[in-house]
Amino acid sequence: MRYLGNKESITPEIYDLLKKKGLINQSYTLFDAFCGTGSVSDALKGNFNIIVNDSLTWSVVYTRGRLCAHDCKFDKLGFNPFEYFNENVDILEGFFYTNYSPAGSSRMYFSPHNAGRIDFFRAKIEEWKNTDVISENEYSFLLACLIESISLVSNTAGVYGAFLKHWDSRAVKPIQFIKVESKYLSHNNLSFYNDKTENIISEVDCDILYLDPPYTQNQYGTQYHILETLILDDTPSISPITGSRSTTPMRSDWSKDNKSHILFDKVIAKTKAKYILFSYSIDGFLSKDFIEATLKRYGKVDTYECKKISYKKYKNFKSNGKKDHFEYLFFIEKKNIDQINYESPLNYIGSKSKMIDDIKKYLPDNIDTFIDAFGGGFNVGINIDANKVIYNDVNFFVKELVESFKENDPYDYLLYMRRIIKKFGLEAANSENYLNARDYYNSLPYEKRDPRLLYTIILYGFQQQIRFNSNYNFNNPVGMRWFNDKVLEKMISFSRILKEKNVIFKGCDYTELISEINKDTFVYMDPPYRLTTGTYNDGKRGFKGWNETYEERLFEFADYLNLNGVKFMISYVLEHKDAVNYQLKSWIEDRGYRLITIPNIPGRKRKEVLIVNYDKLLSFTYESLDDIDMEICSSKVSNNP
Repeated sequence: MRYLGNKESITPEIYDLLKKKGLINQSYTLFDAFCGTGSVSDALKGNFNIIVNDSLTWSVVYTRGRLCAHDCKFDKLGFNPFEYFNENVDILEGFFYTNYSPAGSSRMYFSPHNAGRIDFFRAKIEEWKNTDVISENEYSFLLACLIESISLVSNTAGVYGAFLKHWDSRAVKPIQFIKVESKYLSHNNLSFYNDKTENIISEVDCDILYLDPPYTQNQYGTQYHILETLILDDTPSISPITGSRSTTPMRSDWSKDNKSHILFDKVIAKTKAKYILFSYSIDGFLSKDFIEATLKRYGKVDTYECKKISYKKYKNFKSNGKKDHFEYLFFIEKKNIDQINYESPLNYIGSKSKMIDDIKKYLPDNIDTFIDAFGGGFNVGINIDANKVIYNDVNFFVKELVESFKENDPYDYLLYMRRIIKKFGLEAANSENYLNARDYYNSLPYEKRDPRLLYTIILYGFQQQIRFNSNYNFNNPVGMRWFNDKVLEKMISFSRILKEKNVIFKGCDYTELISEINKDTFVYMDPPYRLTTGTYNDGKRGFKGWNETYEERLFEFADYLNLNGVKFMISYVLEHKDAVNYQLKSWIEDRGYRLITIPNIPGRKRKEVLIVNYDKLLSFTYESLDDIDMEICSSKVSNNP
């Protein structure tokens, strides 16, 4: 049958790629998550255990019929059903006869004779199933054959969204009951789902995930509503013009821009599969950049592969002369879950996104509460496995930006951003439109400044920096960047994991977090560096700067934590260019804390270090708490969670 996005022509490419990766005939289970007409499952059924799924019932039944075709001997039935159907001329004036032919309606999907024959075929197949003379596999096989048979006499342009107003020559020919096409291969173990992939992805045990989702706004439920009604064998309420059953239960969010991006991230993140194979059209909502960024987020970068396949697209008078059609075939091997890192969608100065693996390497096991005391873009805290994570930043603009990704539905967030981009005409290097948007944001009272608006404007500013003046007005100049698909991928994955984690937001001076700290708490501190200057620590932006006095205060806070048995880690810079922070070096040596030097990060001249107190916790003592000149020392660290 003719089917939108049919992968029949690229199944050899899929097989060859799997063979090259050494995955053929390894007793692996392949999950065909959007089976459609089952072309891929049918081509691979002799090499893998197959799990089939589709949100449309007819697709699952049709695919099952193809996969099991050579098991169907009809021994219990006692005769050949194809000869039986094709040798009689019985008709039944049923649902199809009444609603999809001119016999009982104005609709011209089928001739009256063929519609009556379809009703007869369907009723007889159901009768055989109910009397237990055919198996479930034989039942699916006959229904698949019925679908195949009606496709040859339907008065449509290939799909069933509408009928032709004049009879096509093939539509007036008498219907013949024919066999569905199936590879002559024995199959391995088979199992079947009928659900939305995103609903079941985390529960399906498989080794290989094959994805072939919808990629345009075409809703398959609308285009194939007649097949769904045929297989369900019900009598639904139908629309007066097209005769379509309600398509709401069949609608797929994969056929919506932005929602398809959100679902792709979720499915790749949640699958149990070790290997992912993804075919997608060049005409789809998801760009190659977005797909690649997502797959590399969750997969091993050195295993990533993308193959561009040219194939003949169905053409009509509207599409003739257009560019060649290409299909992408992506492959990647997934990382272990503890190897997956998330990146903040904020381009925050001093970001630790490139140091996450180093930081995680030196963390203690079984952290109950993790405090990210200088949260910033939240690249560290978001990647920590803890029962509770506390984000804190004294800069309330930054805190509200990060919190906005947890509080807002990502699809609604993206729709809001698209409206703002369109409203102000935001684009890379367009200074006039950018300044209009920036001025509008600054004109709002603080309580009405939506962090979503700020984030959208930030993306078109210079290096996408977060920069305010002393009056708390955003004053970053226009930049050469924009809201591209790599930023989109970060935003979607970051938002999802942020919602899944138990994250609490604070916006205070880090010393005020004492009430949140107990001996099961781990405190991570990434303060401004005294040897470097950023927009958040120069003291000119309405917030405190960072100098030797504030650094000394940090040291005393860390000593206080250590004295009370609380583990901590500090990210800092010991050397930058020709300058050395001797006060920091002396403090570490005097206290006996462990200094960990991080390998140089490409593009950075500063020497990053980690300071921890685990190996020599409580290794030094004070004669009294008064030796630590801090107001917070009058508060005891709580022993209660």
